[in-house]
Amino acid sequence: MTVVTHYSRRLSDEDIHPAKQPRRTRIARSIVDAASWMATDRGAMAVLAAGVQQRLVRVEDARQAAEQVVRFRRRKLILETLGDIAGGALALSELDFTRSVVRAFRLPEPTRQAARRDARGRRRWTDVSWDEYKLAVEIDGAQHTEDPLQRWDDMARDIDLGAGGYRTLRFPAWLIRTDPEQVARTIRQALHRAGYRG
Repeated sequence: MTVVTHYSRRLSDEDIHPAKQPRRTRIARSIVDAASWMATDRGAMAVLAAGVQQRLVRVEDARQAAEQVVRFRRRKLILETLGDIAGGALALSELDFTRSVVRAFRLPEPTRQAARRDARGRRRWTDVSWDEYKLAVEIDGAQHTEDPLQRWDDMARDIDLGAGGYRTLRFPAWLIRTDPEQVARTIRQALHRAGYRG
């Protein structure tokens, strides 16, 4: 196994943890640096999403750390990704959806990670929705098809949304990566049927 060592050469006092020994960077700066050192853009996005999703860092702190460094690799991508995460795209598949489907094919910006109450009063989260057109999109990773309890939970959410007048489209994460055009075309057709004229 090859290990590559990276060094952060431009550090401010705010980047250094004030109490930890040996001296080290704060987690926000460490995650931003790790994202900039990744071999691919998707790897960089995954590091940022995982850091926030696992509650290692707040988006605001990571963004502040990224904004303080004037020049580093993937600065624009990192700031855009942190903006998308702040807007509710919490998983890599949701970041892929935002970049490769919504923005690439100029769909209207959706609401992300919206909470709704189901028929039993439980709070349910929707990955993506266009509330004006009563359209919801769910992005399913492998666990959604492999775990029967997860599959039933997904179906129950779809039933609750349908009872509220929403149409739910489900796409596997692999399809968003491999054929975003098909995903965008399907969503655009559903939006047009619901009255969207853009």
